[in-house]
This record gives sequence, structure tokens and C-alpha cells, in this order.
Amino acid sequence: MSVLEEMRIRSLGVIDDAVVELSPGFTAVTGETGAGKTMVVTSLGLLLGGRADPALVRVGAKAAVVEGRITVSDGDAAALRAEEAGAELDDGALLISRTVSAEGRSRAHLGGRSVPVGVLTELADELVAVHGQTDQQGLLKPARQRGALDRYAGDGVEVPHAKYAAAYRRLRAVATELEELTTRARERAQEADLLRFGLNEVAAVEPLPGEDVELAAEAERLGHAEALASAASLAHTALAGNPEDPESVDATTVVAAAGQALDGVRAHDPALAALADRVGEISILLADVSGELAGYADQLDADPVRLAVVEERRAALTALTRKYGEDIAAVLAWAQEGAGRLTELEGDDERIGELTAERDALRAELSVLGQALTDARTEAAARFADAVTGELASLAMPHARVSFAVRQTEAADEASGIDIGGRSVLYGPSGADEVELLLAPHPGAQPRPIAKGASGGELSRVMLAVEVVFAGSDPVPTYLFDEVDAGVGGKAAVEVGRRLAKLAKSAQVVVVTHLPQVAAFADRQLLVEKTVDGSVTRSGVTVLEGEDRVRELSRMLAGQEDSETARAHAEELLATARADG
Repeated sequence: MSVLEEMRIRSLGVIDDAVVELSPGFTAVTGETGAGKTMVVTSLGLLLGGRADPALVRVGAKAAVVEGRITVSDGDAAALRAEEAGAELDDGALLISRTVSAEGRSRAHLGGRSVPVGVLTELADELVAVHGQTDQQGLLKPARQRGALDRYAGDGVEVPHAKYAAAYRRLRAVATELEELTTRARERAQEADLLRFGLNEVAAVEPLPGEDVELAAEAERLGHAEALASAASLAHTALAGNPEDPESVDATTVVAAAGQALDGVRAHDPALAALADRVGEISILLADVSGELAGYADQLDADPVRLAVVEERRAALTALTRKYGEDIAAVLAWAQEGAGRLTELEGDDERIGELTAERDALRAELSVLGQALTDARTEAAARFADAVTGELASLAMPHARVSFAVRQTEAADEASGIDIGGRSVLYGPSGADEVELLLAPHPGAQPRPIAKGASGGELSRVMLAVEVVFAGSDPVPTYLFDEVDAGVGGKAAVEVGRRLAKLAKSAQVVVVTHLPQVAAFADRQLLVEKTVDGSVTRSGVTVLEGEDRVRELSRMLAGQEDSETARAHAEELLATARADG
């Protein structure tokens, strides 16, 4: 669990320089009126992204600075969000700093990194719930109220909610695909027509792999047939001689003569024998080339008809490569891919029908699951309202009643909603319910949202009752109450203290109070005192223990630290609190 360990406050309001050390359980902040107790609330508000008011800066100071140290556990939502912002933990603790200049500029630091103030605001929802006359967070937010009610309800809501969420996610995926298919129907039809046209063009030509390369070579040969034949004939004559000219000299005869000359003496020198062998190889090679040149010249035929056929075929292939690929291999690859895509497009109508049927079935399923969620929330809301109303009876609000409004918003048409209770209503990932906490402060009063149905200290007491009932189901680890005891005294004040102590068993609780009945239940009591010059210094916020705590409770009871009667009453309060603990 996250715990706010301490805050250091400098140049804020009446506070010059002070350190506030908090208990993991219940901390009470006390002191005379005007001593600066509410600066604790203000400081925490700044740490959690509250508005930076330059009027808060102490007169004569350049800036007010608030620093806080909060222990967090690995995997906590706050720790993860801080790490996303680049913050680093200091031995399992998160260091937060907020500076407000006298000119109104504000800077925020988180885990040693400068961050936008908005990041601190995001952390606030995960770390602290503040309840005071001017600053209400946490459960006053309707979205948080629904989440808290669901956690309070337990498996009754969790089981149908998990099924509903899974069906909702599938419905979103189906609806997205269906919308794409239907809204792009014209585009897809045009794409299909273009594919059919192209595939028909390719099929009409029936190109073969590598055919364009082979035809290019054949066209080159046919186009220069006469020149090729003449060259081959001249080369053959040069190698084999001209049979019509007995006096002509040819390469074959010359090489043969060279071979004969060497054969007569090759036995006398191995080096010359090797050269004779190479001459013999040349003679054989010349005979082979000569024979192939004769055959090439005989077979080569300048056929203008065949050339025309080749060029016509090449033109047809070129028409394809201009549109569908750089060569025939690319054209054939495009045709294969296009055929697959055309099959997909032609199956759209069938797919649309399948998706439409699945969408309707999922909406029907969501109606059933949504109704189960509404019923479970309604039942849990009734239990919750009875529990909170019972708490308020002991907090000097005996006639107040709390209730939950679990309602839905009518959908514009059936297509945009699901059926809940015979009505088509809007729905979302958490169901169709809008949940709001209502308060009727006295008989005859109309229930109103709790932020509007109570005023001043009443609102803090309502929130205390709510938090006590929700203890363990609401994830906020720290609660701060300011003015929770306004207008309360006597037995009701004792009950306020007792319930704060009860809440502190599952969370950290910080209370700014002027009632000794409340302060007596705290695990730690902090005293805020001004110096002679009207400021609160480092020594001005002290942890009270033993005799010092009795003296402060006596002052709170009777205004006199040394009154024997007040001391006896203070000791009795402490004993009562210890007995309850």
C-alpha cells in the first residue's frame, strides 16, 4: 500500500519552513485557529497537481516549495504511471516536488524528473482522496462511484461484468469490420471491377514465365540474320579454307603445319612437348569451331514472317508489363495476388451477412448481461445506502439518507442501444448504467448529488461515512479530511474519531481537526504552532507524545493546558480510543 511519509513545506502561507511527518495509520493535525493547519491540505493539493496561486507564497519569499515522499509498491498504478513519465524510485519511495513562484509560475518534479503538472493530477486519483469544504475528489466523480460500487458488490457484479466486457469487445470488433465492409462497398466494387479487367487481359495473352526474355533474344537474331550468316561464313572460310581456291591459306592448315613441325623434335625437350600438346589442342578446337560455324550458317534463315510473329507477341507482352509489372515474372505475380484479392472482395456479401447475424446475436447477449449487471448494481446500491445511512446517524446527521441512482440513458434508436428493462438504452464497456450517489439531508428533501446535497462539514462527514463503508474496496491508499468535524461535538465527535480510526485500519488517514474527541483516536498527533513573529518554522510542527499530547488535548477541550478537569477528560479520551483500538 502507498503511504505518504512526510512533506516539507517552505514559504507557503504562514509556514516558513516545516516538516510534516505522517503515520501510516491515522494522523491528526491540530493547533490553534490560524496556526496554519489548513496549509497541510493546501500543500498536499499542490503536490497532487492543484492550482498554483501566487497568493500562497509567503510575503518576502521568491517562491513556495512543497516536497513529499510517498512509498509505493512495485506494480502500483501510481508507480507505473510515474515510471512512464521517466521518474525513478528512491529506495521504494516516490519523491514529488512542486514550486510556485511569486510571479505565478509553477514547476513540478517527479522522481527527479521535471514533468507537466498534469502528470501529478493523474497520480492524485491513484494516491489520495481529499475531502474538505473547498476541495472534493475521489468518490465525487461519477465514474469513480460506479467503479467503487462494483468493487463493493464483489462477485455479484464482477462475474456478469467479465462476461459482458468480453462480449462487448467482440461486438466492437464485429461492428468495426462490418462498418468497413458496408461503408466502403462502392470502393470495393470498383476495385473488384479493375481486378477483373486486368486479370482478363492477362488471361487473354496467356504469358509464360521467361517468355519475354526468350522472344527478345529471338527477335534480335532474326532482325540481323543476313549479317550473322555472312559473318559465320567468312569466319568458317578463314578457319577451314575456301575449297574453290586451292592457293588460299587457312588457320586449320597453318596450325596443322605447326603441329607437324613440333612433333618431329618433341622427344628431345619436355617443355617443347608441352607446347606441341597445346598446339594439338588448338587444332582440335579450330576443327570443332569450324564445323559449328558451318552448321550455324546452314541453319540460319532470315524469316520475315517469323520475325513479324515474334514482334507481335512481344508487343502484347509489353502491353501487360506497362500496366502490371516490370517484366512477365512480375505480371504473373500480380495476377496471382489479384486473383486472391478478387476472391476476397467477391465474398464480401456473404461476410456482411455473417457479421450482421453475429452482431445481432451479440447485442441480444449484451442485453441479457447488461440487465444482470443493472440488477446486481441495484441490489448492491441498496445495501450500500443502508450502511452509509446507518453511519450518518452516528455522525450527527440522524435524518440524512443516502441512495444510489442507477439509471440509463435512452438511445436515439434501437440500432444504437441494447434492451434493458424493455427500453433501448445507450451502453458502453462497463454496461448501460450511470451511477450517482445522492443525499437527502433531512426528511422531505429531494435526493441530490452529494456534492450539492450537503454543505461545509456535512459533506466531509458524508464522505467519511462513504469511505468507511467502502473501506477495502476503494483503491485509494490515503484519505485527507479537512473540516470533517465542523458542527459536531460531544458523542457525535467521538463517533467521528472512532470511524476515522476504523478507516485507518485499511488505509492511511490524515485529518485536520479542532476536536479533541477526534484527535484522541489518532495513531499520531501533530501540533502546528506559530512563533512570536507569526510564522511556522521547522520546529513549529511537532509530534506529540505522552504528557505533551495530554496538554494539547486539554487545551483543545478547555482552552487551558493546566486545567485538572481538562487533563482528566483528555486522559479519559485517550483511554477510550486505546480501548477501541
